[in-house]
Amino acid sequence: MTWMPMAAVGAALLVFLWVGLRARTADASLDEYLTARETQSATTLGLSFLASGLGAWILFVPPEIAAFVGPVALAGYAIGAALPFLVLAWCGPAIRRLLPGGRSLTDYALERFGAPVRGWVLALSLLYMLCFLTAELTALGGIVALLTGGDGRWAVLAVAAVTLLYTAWGGLRASLATDRWQAWLLLALLAVVAGVVAQTPAGPAATPVPTAAPASAPLSVGLSVALTLIIAVTAANLFHQGYWQRVWAARNDAALHRGAWLGAVATAAAIAGVGALGMLAARQGLPLGTPPVPFFALVQHAPGWVVAPVLVLAVALVASSVDTLQNGLAALLVTQRRNASLAAARWTTVLLMVPVIAVAWQGLSVLRLFLIADLLCATAVVPLLLGLRPRTSRAAALAGMAAGLLGAVLPGAWASGSLTQGVIAATFPANVPTLAPFVGALAASSVVTLVVSALAPRRG
Repeated sequence: MTWMPMAAVGAALLVFLWVGLRARTADASLDEYLTARETQSATTLGLSFLASGLGAWILFVPPEIAAFVGPVALAGYAIGAALPFLVLAWCGPAIRRLLPGGRSLTDYALERFGAPVRGWVLALSLLYMLCFLTAELTALGGIVALLTGGDGRWAVLAVAAVTLLYTAWGGLRASLATDRWQAWLLLALLAVVAGVVAQTPAGPAATPVPTAAPASAPLSVGLSVALTLIIAVTAANLFHQGYWQRVWAARNDAALHRGAWLGAVATAAAIAGVGALGMLAARQGLPLGTPPVPFFALVQHAPGWVVAPVLVLAVALVASSVDTLQNGLAALLVTQRRNASLAAARWTTVLLMVPVIAVAWQGLSVLRLFLIADLLCATAVVPLLLGLRPRTSRAAALAGMAAGLLGAVLPGAWASGSLTQGVIAATFPANVPTLAPFVGALAASSVVTLVVSALAPRRG
């Protein structure tokens, strides 16, 4: 490990820390700490959506999907990552009007459907966000080890500690302030790194591209993967409390609408750009590794100096998503208690990181748990959003969510002739997302919620 990448990472973390600590307002209340209510412009929100939505995963997943499945699947991934922000642009203003003093998605669930639905939404959000947080830190450790040959755990501790310091001190304002810097930094670094690796000759290690290149999967496969990713990513991200905090942080409905659109377009463009590098690596015939990492295959054939900006890029990606998740998790838990204090919010932020760091330190994969969380979110997202329709009752939402669980299992059960095998298939034993459980969950939950709502007697 050379001194330059370490110095660059250290400098970036110090800048993030300085910006985050300065963002705290004097005598901040708990509400200000959790929501920064009605203070943020469209540009700030857009940059924050971009920075908090992207993570180290964009250096792994989009390039691999593009290399092995092709541009159609990559387009699905980009749409899936952008669509949650467009949903926020559509339903966020309505939820702000329904709950002007709201702080979290669980507040909305409680207001519309009562404590049982709130408890289920809380469980889904916690599961998804904790998996996301652990996966980001684990990925960072892997990137540092891959690029430097050293122990990546120092980076896990450094990023966790720095983001924890400024989020515990400054709350949502600190996360928003650092997001602005991190968004511009990661866009600049993505452009620099992509430009360098795209123009670097493949070198003698490359082999001629075979007739059936990895990116030449059949169109039907590409469409299936694209639809799976759109459903999975959209459904799960709508349970990301960090995004909902920004709904109430928006200065007004117009700022939320424009900020969400800005975040959606920028996110889709970033994913498409990074994913295109995966297709480039495949077409150059580079050894993609096991498991395949097309982006890093290109980096390893680039000039040695590019390691430093790639590491800083990885740190910016992880820090921007981790600080949002830290603050979002604290808000999610603290808002479940009446008369919670600012000190409780800060200690919640700190204590939540202990098990996360412990798992990330071990380098354990949470991919299968991540996929299960995505599927569970898909069973509940439509009934929850249909709560914006006055006719959607608590019974309809509960019936829809239960039907979504059954719909996730039925495709596998039908194909295998065994309910047990259907349940196993819905837990993704091969660590690969498949379309049928997601379509089943989404379709069953939607149809049953609408039917039960339609059959319920109208209130006078």
